[in-house]
Amino acid sequence: MPLGPFGQSQALSLGVELELQLVNTVDYDLTSGANDLLELLSRKPFPGTVTPEMTQSMIEIATGIQTQHAPLLAELRGMRDTLVAACDRLNMGIAGGGTHPFQRWSEQRVFEKPRYQQLSQLYGYLAKQFTVFGQHVHVGCASGDDALFLLHSLNRYVPHFIALSGSSPFFQGVDTLFDSARLNSVFAFPLSGRAPFTLSWDEFANGYFTKMEATGVVKSMKDFYWDIRPKPEYGTIELRVCDTPLTVERAAALACYLQAICRRLLERAEPMPQEDDYLVYTFNRFQACRFGLDGTMVDPQTRESRTIREDILATLRHVETHGAVLQSLPALEEIERCAASAGNHATHLRQVFARTRNAQSMVQESTRALRAGPTL
Repeated sequence: MPLGPFGQSQALSLGVELELQLVNTVDYDLTSGANDLLELLSRKPFPGTVTPEMTQSMIEIATGIQTQHAPLLAELRGMRDTLVAACDRLNMGIAGGGTHPFQRWSEQRVFEKPRYQQLSQLYGYLAKQFTVFGQHVHVGCASGDDALFLLHSLNRYVPHFIALSGSSPFFQGVDTLFDSARLNSVFAFPLSGRAPFTLSWDEFANGYFTKMEATGVVKSMKDFYWDIRPKPEYGTIELRVCDTPLTVERAAALACYLQAICRRLLERAEPMPQEDDYLVYTFNRFQACRFGLDGTMVDPQTRESRTIREDILATLRHVETHGAVLQSLPALEEIERCAASAGNHATHLRQVFARTRNAQSMVQESTRALRAGPTL
């Protein structure tokens, strides 16, 4: 059926979703504990939303609609604290990170939910390999045309979010040499990558989507695994490239960095997006996944190259006034700390492994980091 009109939402409002790992406390492998955890959490109100994900060793939490950094962070911390307490009761651990460093995909169990069972039948082993963990950020848009304008204007900033959130250096027991190995699993899906270039909601909804629906390939926007996709039912765009960070503090900072960039873009402070911007998109995205903040990116408009780290620090100067208006300067300070000195969480996990030479120690550190907060 047609997509219809784009939903109503407050421009620049935020919503954050985090996919989290459930691990046992013996060898720190993933554990199929989602059913038990969700049943325990259902006994009293949860400060947000918690739902199952593709396999039994993961859950997803989602905030309500927020507009400022402090309330967003408070809600994420409240959900974190509730989850940690529930997992303690069940003798489980809970952690961020984009991948579990040594789990085996073949041992995962698909959650008993019709959509996930259908996806398992359709995608075969890819469904279980999709036991990876991401952060999604929704940004409210005043119209469908604004949504598509933001979606395509953000193409040059996608490497920022991959590099800043990178937390999946190890996969299936080995160091992949990528800061974000998680995205390699996402890229395997046929409807991943970038959205088609159109700046008109009418053209997207009644042209592109109608044609795709007629082929039988897609039934809804959920069937697209794009890096950024419109969500007309919410009136948002959804950034999907981030690994789940090890802390909710980093997650809130990433969301508010995106919000500040979007505010600048909506003021038309940069050139209009063009189809040719995507000539360098795959290269930039690969560099961010492979090398993180030290990767090289090409500005699609000027054709100039610089490190992703340098581009983030330059962008922070451009969006500082927007961060002040949005009351998100602490978030931008966290982004600057990450880019300028501390590094992303992939760097931290590699440091833990270099010190311990033990894969379990990385998971232990991930569970500690989520519980303890901004100590990285």
